[in-house]
This record gives sequence, C-alpha cells and structure tokens, in this order.
Amino acid sequence: MGPRNNEQMTPKGQADCYAQCDCPQLLLLAPKASMRNILVLASSSPRRHELLRAAGIPFQVHPSHVLEDQNPGELPLDYVLRLAQEKAMTVAQQFPGQPVLGADTIVLVDQEVLGKPRDREDAARMLRLLSGRKHQVITAVCLVPAENRQIDTRSCTTQVAFRKLNEEEIQQYIAGGEPMDKAGAYAIQGGAARWIDGIDGEYSNVVGLPLPLVTEMLRANGLAP
Repeated sequence: MGPRNNEQMTPKGQADCYAQCDCPQLLLLAPKASMRNILVLASSSPRRHELLRAAGIPFQVHPSHVLEDQNPGELPLDYVLRLAQEKAMTVAQQFPGQPVLGADTIVLVDQEVLGKPRDREDAARMLRLLSGRKHQVITAVCLVPAENRQIDTRSCTTQVAFRKLNEEEIQQYIAGGEPMDKAGAYAIQGGAARWIDGIDGEYSNVVGLPLPLVTEMLRANGLAP
C-alpha cells in the first residue's frame, strides 16, 4: 500500500506519508540543465545521492553540517522535521537563487529514536533492540524553493520488520563497518537486507529519501524533474 497524500506545511506544521502506503560541492547535472533550477542537496549521504541520480533529478551537493542532537522532551516527529528544516534553511542562505532540499532519517522503536550509532557497542545495542521486531523509519524532507523561499516540509513513515538476530550475526555485521553511519545501525540496501521479514510502505524511504514524496514536492513547487 502506498503513502497517503501529503500536505504542504508551515515551519510549525506537520504532515505524514504513512506506510499505509569540508566536503567540496559535487555537481551532478542533467544535459542542458539550468544552474538556476539545479537542486542543492543539503546532505553528504551517498545513499541520497544514488537515489536522486536514479530518479534522474539534477542536483549538486552542499552538506549543512548542523548539529543533530535531539532536544530534551522533543517528540521524534518534531525532531526529524526540525533537522530537515535546519539543514535546508542553513544551506539556502548560501544559495539564494537555487532550490534547496534537506532531509533527515530516524529509526523509531518503542518511542526511542535510533540515530547513527556512537560506536560499535551502541550499534550492537540498536540491532538487539530491532531484532525480531517491527520498527518505524521516518524521513523528513524540507524543500526551500528558489523564488518565494516558503518552505515545504513533509515526512514519510515506513514500517519495517526484522527477523530474530543472533549475537554472531550482529558482531559480524558491525565488524564490516556498514552500520556506523546509518540511522538505526543498518542499511536495508546492504548487508541487513537478509534480515528483513517485511516492509509496509516506501522502500526508498528506508534507504534515506522517499523518492515519490520528493518528486511530488518538486512538482508542487514548479521543479518537476
């Protein structure tokens, strides 16, 4: 089942696409693309780069380098929406004539936010929490258009089920290094693919960027790829 319809948001609003449904600039242009319309991606994530390239969306990269700490008492959805907005708005100040896209992804289990693990021990803790259970992957996306700069922020949630993991599997996976820069300490498109019992929602959202939602937002703001 696909994501339900999303609505445009003000900075204080919220909308969901639920699953019932230091680094130099890197320029990745489509033929004859106008620089004025080139999307600036406020992320250094290779997964997001790959997804946008696969979708044929011209973009250039300029990471935001914002702090990603969760505020005391901040709800998970508020947290991920805020980060996406802060990333986009920070970079938009440096690119006043271009549209900017910011995104942030979290894994949520028992209302605990699992971001990127601090170390190997933290990665193991996260994987034990996910073992044999369902969890949510939430990605917030914020688009700052080039013209009116009225931000459009939305989110997409996908339910993911893991099979039961044994300790040897967890330690071998961590030893390979893959979990260390991933929310929830796993990559669904990588070694963790064999652990997935089921997905309810958009696969690209779990990878790090919900392409159907991003495309819808671009079109709504006159930036159709």
